[in-house]
Amino acid sequence: ILAVSFCHCVNDIMQSLLSAIYPLLKDNYGLDFWQIGLLTFTFQVTASLLQPLIGAITDKRPMPYSLPWGMASSLIGLVVLAHAGHYWLLLIGASLIGIGSAIFHPESSRIARFASGGRFGLAQSLFQV
Repeated sequence: ILAVSFCHCVNDIMQSLLSAIYPLLKDNYGLDFWQIGLLTFTFQVTASLLQPLIGAITDKRPMPYSLPWGMASSLIGLVVLAHAGHYWLLLIGASLIGIGSAIFHPESSRIARFASGGRFGLAQSLFQV
């Protein structure tokens, strides 16, 4: 449970970096608030709306390898953000971070429950930290 909890923490830190760098993106790319909002929207749509769909798929067919795939997608999204030369690349980076989050969370929750040893509340609490 500690390993999946650590991965969950790292995943959430990666996705929270997007909002943390909004001031830098605004200054470096000359973005207005509408464009910052569109970055947020892009991330939230991919992270929030894809997650139930992916959860339904992994309920039918567990995919433990989706954890590294989700983390990799988030990491690639951060790399794209770091090297983006155009606004559209920022949107792609934000969507990759969101997709990574959507892929990671359903399966990692299933693994946390599986690793709980019957102590579901404690396992979920540790996982959420």
